Amino acid sequence: MTKPNIIVYKKVEPAVLEYLAETCTVTYFEKLTDVVYPGFLDALKEAEGLLGAGLKVDRALLEQAPRLRIVCNTSVGYDNLDIEELKRRGIVATNTPEVLNETVADTVIALMLAAARRIPELDAAVRKDLWGTEPSDSWYGVDVHHKTLGIIGMGGIGNAIAQRAKFGFGMNILYHNRSRKPEAEERFGARYFELDELLGEADFVCLMTPLTPSTAGLIGKRELSLMKPSAIFINGSRGATVDEAALVEALEKRTIHAAGLDVFVEEPLPGDHPLTRLDNVVLAPHIGSATGETRLKMAMLAAENLTAFVQGQTPPTMIR
Repeated sequence: MTKPNIIVYKKVEPAVLEYLAETCTVTYFEKLTDVVYPGFLDALKEAEGLLGAGLKVDRALLEQAPRLRIVCNTSVGYDNLDIEELKRRGIVATNTPEVLNETVADTVIALMLAAARRIPELDAAVRKDLWGTEPSDSWYGVDVHHKTLGIIGMGGIGNAIAQRAKFGFGMNILYHNRSRKPEAEERFGARYFELDELLGEADFVCLMTPLTPSTAGLIGKRELSLMKPSAIFINGSRGATVDEAALVEALEKRTIHAAGLDVFVEEPLPGDHPLTRLDNVVLAPHIGSATGETRLKMAMLAAENLTAFVQGQTPPTMIR
């Protein structure tokens, strides 16, 4: 029996490729660049499956893939996929939720702590031999413990953040979500707030929504103006959920205290971007889920989705 042709277009561990090779003929692109892209398009003509993350899968690409039957994202987000076009063509789409929740929550808490206690700034000062040359109070940060955290998007990652904040730091938890989360209210004492009210009450505002037409630009100039001048904003969702120019302005004018960002409108973030010139923002290269253990779990779940499909079974984590 002929094995179906599939493409893996993101670097994965050899174990994942070996697992896929048991049921599929795999064409592997460790990274799509201008050099290999023509080869990718050639392979796409015969591919029945596509596995990776970040590639824009839209009508233009699908026109190059007449045999494609399934697209497997190695991420929880899937704003790179034109879901309606995939449905129209009868192509199944999957993602990798849940397996990254704890790791991303760790990253969000790290950004909170780093922004509040000015860790990158202080690290740079020590390396520049400035320790002892500045008044000690000029390096003061702000406390995280027992402050109020507002989480926008109380999904699996939001819950993992709330757990750390509540039981690790004694924080008060507010949340805003499309629907109420009684389990979070019971477990964490979380209180549901409308967005504007949450923005005005929280000491730390953590944005964890998926990128959809309704969340694009969710946090803009008006929303930032509602935050406390002492507030710290954390974005672990997608760059386009925030009006980046408005955020830069708020940080420059100190209408909010600081920010910690793992996602940006343009990625990689250009080296001359205004955010890179600010000392009250902590920047990370979209690395929330990037530990070896978790990335392996994500890739294996994507591979299990693909393998189940080609064997006539329902993939474990289909996008509905």
